[in-house]
Amino acid sequence: MINSVQVSLLVVVIGLSVNSGNAQSSYQVPLTEYGQPDLQGVWNFASNIPLERPEQFGNKEILTVAEVAQLREQREAQLAAAAAARNADESPQTVGGYNDFWFEVAGLQSDLRTSLIVYPANGRIPPVKEGIFVQKSDASGDTVIPGDRPVRYTVGGIGYDGPEDRGLSERCLVGFNSGPPFIPSLYNNNVQIFQSKHHAVILTEMIHDARIVSLEDRIPLDAGVRQWSGDSRGYFDGDVLVVETRNFNQLTGSFGNPSTAYGVSTHKVLTERFIRKDFDTMEYEFTIEDSENYIDKIVARIPMTKVAGQLYEYACHEGNYGLTNILRGARAQEMKEVSNN
Repeated sequence: MINSVQVSLLVVVIGLSVNSGNAQSSYQVPLTEYGQPDLQGVWNFASNIPLERPEQFGNKEILTVAEVAQLREQREAQLAAAAAARNADESPQTVGGYNDFWFEVAGLQSDLRTSLIVYPANGRIPPVKEGIFVQKSDASGDTVIPGDRPVRYTVGGIGYDGPEDRGLSERCLVGFNSGPPFIPSLYNNNVQIFQSKHHAVILTEMIHDARIVSLEDRIPLDAGVRQWSGDSRGYFDGDVLVVETRNFNQLTGSFGNPSTAYGVSTHKVLTERFIRKDFDTMEYEFTIEDSENYIDKIVARIPMTKVAGQLYEYACHEGNYGLTNILRGARAQEMKEVSNN
């Protein structure tokens, strides 16, 4: 997750300043053949707004165009200085990472907000309660930070003894942006919604996971049945699709970014709201209520843009060979160290 304010906010398109939440209030949401609001299609939720507000902004929710321009100038100067330093260095240059090609860290909509989190007022994850463990990894996932199983964050790991020591995305269990809830990240920020009379299906590009949301008043899932993505039930509040999810397992954090897991998700209640604003704009809002872990709730809003495309299968780790090779490489490194001693 890119969380540097210089990176996250400087790619905002200065010429556009209309917040998606204000778009076309008179818009009439189309209906499906069943008379329900039609939210179907592929929606992109990429964003250059950081999840948490940089502390330097305090309670300031919106930047001015002039402030963004000033930050852009500062960032461009930093990039120019870094490029000059690289050119002066006679050591061999790295070729970079193949993932760079797929990066999409700029939103498709204009928004000058300083954070995706809109509550608490400071735009930051509220403090956890006393005794709640916050599990952290190296943000890049490259450096091992020893700890205890289970690993609840998605990127990084506590060791290489077995697959259980690696982050959830390396194990192809939970994507770093697939949710629920959705949090924009470096790539694969797409979700497709299908609707029938009694169900809505939310298909994420990352990990290619389909969440089947019942729109009927069904008996809640037994509290003893726990799932990676929880148990989702939905209903329409006017034109808004509301999805409430409970019954998360104890193997994921209550919330966090790819390298951080706050507490345990066992008691979390997630409420998502899909609010269509116009033909190609939808506001996605989620609320996390978890009094076992935090002193307050968390509310975030993420703009979504409808795209003229379709999702293809996301084959995690090219058939999941990646994790096997990670562990094989660790064994080879251990043998090399033994032979050198």
